[in-house]
Amino acid sequence: MSASQMPVALIICGALARELLALKARHGWAVDIVAVPATFHMFPARIAPAVEKRIVELREHYSRLIVVYGDCGTGGALDSMLDRLGVERIAGPHCYEWYGGTLFQQLLDEEPGSYFLTDFMARQFRTLILKSMGLDRFPQLKEDYFGSYRRLVYLVQRPDPALVEQAKAAATYLGLPLEIRATGYHFLEERLLELLQHPICPPDDPQP
Repeated sequence: MSASQMPVALIICGALARELLALKARHGWAVDIVAVPATFHMFPARIAPAVEKRIVELREHYSRLIVVYGDCGTGGALDSMLDRLGVERIAGPHCYEWYGGTLFQQLLDEEPGSYFLTDFMARQFRTLILKSMGLDRFPQLKEDYFGSYRRLVYLVQRPDPALVEQAKAAATYLGLPLEIRATGYHFLEERLLELLQHPICPPDDPQP
């Protein structure tokens, strides 16, 4: 199979799986989607090695790889690795900026003590947040983790009454007022459309 006939793969954070599958269906993208576990957000040092492993596994089978990840706490390690391998990444620091756009920074400037939820985080609050942070076993840690926050902001990708109820439950648990802002996919969709419509050539001689 020639390079032009080989498919494109998106290497994504598992927290974006539903959103990327929905966007793929909406736009008819001829891409494969390969996820890295969302739980690695709790251990950011694992993200760059895990993404690199995926790249090594996949690059001979695809004409193009696009990483759909923010820096997400890697301290630049993710971008450094991608530069070394000549693999492109969607622009932006994290999914809150992708979804919220300029609204995210406005909300943060307005109240630095804002804790944000996405659809994924609302859905997985008990598992990803409470259990992973040990709050199910050590509830006294809640004040240490969340005592500095002043509000909970839910950035909604797809309206779902069940997720709104879960966001309300999270706000009640944290003792924070809840604000709901409908953002859709925003920059996540726009930037992926731009990348997929206008390919960017990788460096000629990426290092192994």
